[in-house]
Amino acid sequence: MSSSASIEIATNLQGVQDRIAKCVQECNRPEGSVKLVAVSKTKPVELLMDAYNAGQRYFGENYAQELMSKASTLPADIKWHFIGPLQSNKAASLVKNVGLDKLACIETISTIKLANKLNNAVESILSSSDGEQNKEQKLGIYIQINTSGEDTKSGISTMEEAKELVTSITENCKCLKILGLMTIGAPGDYSCFDRLVAFREVVANTLELENSEDLELSMGMSGDFEEAIMRGSTSVRVGSTIFGARDYSKK
Repeated sequence: MSSSASIEIATNLQGVQDRIAKCVQECNRPEGSVKLVAVSKTKPVELLMDAYNAGQRYFGENYAQELMSKASTLPADIKWHFIGPLQSNKAASLVKNVGLDKLACIETISTIKLANKLNNAVESILSSSDGEQNKEQKLGIYIQINTSGEDTKSGISTMEEAKELVTSITENCKCLKILGLMTIGAPGDYSCFDRLVAFREVVANTLELENSEDLELSMGMSGDFEEAIMRGSTSVRVGSTIFGARDYSKK
C-alpha cells in the first residue's frame, strides 16, 4: 500500500475516534467507555496493518475463513470480533485456528446449537493443552437480538427467547461467557437501539447481575454510531468510514 493510503487510514481512524470521544463527553459518560471495532471484512491485510500501526487493536470480521487467514498473519495482540453469521459446522475450526487469546468475542449467538458447538470447541482446546493454556479461560460471546423485526436480520426477537437461550447457555456452556448483546437494527430506526437496552435488562436479570451495565451493548455502525452511543452503546462497529467502501469480489 502507498504511504498516502496509510496516512488516509490513520486519518480516518483518528476522525472516528475523535467523534466517539466527543459523543461520549457530550453524554457525560466515562472516557474510554466505548470500544471501537474496526470492521475489516474484504479488506487486504495491508490496510489492517495501517490501522494497527495507528493504534487500533479491535477488528471485526464477517467470514470465518477470512478471519482465520488474517489472524494467522497479523500481529498476535489483535483482538478479533466475529460479527457475521456463523454456521455451526465452522464453529470448531474458527475457535481452534484463531485461538482463545486472539478471539475476543463471537457477537452473533442466537441459537443453543451454535453455543454448544463453540463450547465443545473451547473444551477441546483446554483439555488438550499442555499447561500453557489457562484452564479457566472462556470464550466471550454476545447474544444477537433482532430489534427491527426484519426477516432478513438474524437474532432472537422476543424477550422470552432471550431468557431461555441465556439460561440454557449458563447451564450447559461452562466455557462461554456472555459479555453482552448485539444488534444490527434497521437503518434510520434508532428505536432499535432502545430495544436492545431493554433486552439487556432482561438478560441481566436472568444472569442475576446486580448492574445491567456490566453487559456490553454492541450497536451502531458507520452511519449511526453516534446515535447508538447516545442510547448506551459500549461497542461500535465501523468499517467503511475507516477503510472505504468494500469490494465483495475479494472476499
